[in-house]
Amino acid sequence: MMTRRMRGAAMSDTGDPEGPGLPPDLRFLKWLVTGLAATMMVGLIALVAVFVTRFPGTPPLPRLPDAVTLPAGVAPEAVTFGRGWVAVVAGDRILVFDAESGAMLNDVAVAR
Repeated sequence: MMTRRMRGAAMSDTGDPEGPGLPPDLRFLKWLVTGLAATMMVGLIALVAVFVTRFPGTPPLPRLPDAVTLPAGVAPEAVTFGRGWVAVVAGDRILVFDAESGAMLNDVAVAR
């Protein structure tokens, strides 16, 4: 039977996976890696919990003011809110309304 010397201890080729035992520095490293893995798992669980509790659902979408009335046949594709005005994108037109009174301020044709 062949034997090898490792750190002063005889190790035989009998197939024993543990051998006589791990050296103390390697045992310490094993505990460090295990602790790091456990810390990362706890951190990941904490992050998921924070995201679930802080962001429970989608926020409510802004509503078009009741004072704004779109012309007949206009289907809004996008709405932009500014300070004192509301812009509605409808096809190749941008309609700008006063936010308080609902009066149309501008009608811009978009050329393609």
